[in-house]
Amino acid sequence: MNINQEQLIIFKTVIEAGSFSAAARKLGKVPSAVSMSISNLEIDLNLNLFNRIGREPIPTPQALSLYEKTEQLLIEMNQWKQQASALSNGLESALNIVVVSELLHTHWTDYISLLEQEFPELQINIFSAPQEDALKLLMNQSAQLALMFEREQLESREQFVELKREALVPVAAKDYPLAQFEHVSFEQILQSRQIVVASRDRTIKPELLYSKRNWRTDNHHSACAMIMQGLGWGVLPLEMFNENPSLKKQLKILNFSDFTPKFEYFVDLVWSRETELGAAARFLINHIRKQRIHTK
Repeated sequence: MNINQEQLIIFKTVIEAGSFSAAARKLGKVPSAVSMSISNLEIDLNLNLFNRIGREPIPTPQALSLYEKTEQLLIEMNQWKQQASALSNGLESALNIVVVSELLHTHWTDYISLLEQEFPELQINIFSAPQEDALKLLMNQSAQLALMFEREQLESREQFVELKREALVPVAAKDYPLAQFEHVSFEQILQSRQIVVASRDRTIKPELLYSKRNWRTDNHHSACAMIMQGLGWGVLPLEMFNENPSLKKQLKILNFSDFTPKFEYFVDLVWSRETELGAAARFLINHIRKQRIHTK
């Protein structure tokens, strides 16, 4: 059996137009070419598709059953061709993006929507991880792009473009001991348990770790739950409060008296110089670069 796309288009058009001659006019072909194509299709399928009694061909039940599948099959064939063309032009077969846990409350999905509009056939996979693990995924090429906080020290393999600023705030449950003070000293911070979002690799020290006593988790959702339970204080994205005003009733933002830690960071789109980026990854990087130029 050797069915091609043109035969399917002709078959579909004949049923919809009601005759070989009407289908021929619609397709810009001579009626004999349409008739020949249908005859060859019937031979290939070993099915009688049209009863040719009278002036117009009448679709058989078998033809009507196949017609229901034809349009979807033609759509899939066009999608296959588009994907093959995109791949030949450098589109990656899949794009893996890792988003740092604390940034899941930002509008990162806007960039995914942009990619979907530009490359509708692209397979996109999203992962979330603490900052240190996100960098590992990037450097071992498990992910091509990462949305991360800026780092004081960059690896030589890293390349990045800045997206925006994002604020983090130190918080505690309103009935937690630290929350009873108008200003919190550095010594109080050292001695109070901190709930810290950190890599699962315990040999890696978290960047925002201040307390001698700490519990670790790999995402800010569980960190927030433990902080609200009064199990410790921690650092959470300010955006969480903007999206969930009820948190303001349960958590207090702490004021540090002895020092002012850096809690405002640039968010970067990061990639590895060693990774050969495809068309979609390059498109997103260039889009963000153009955005920065226009906003300056």
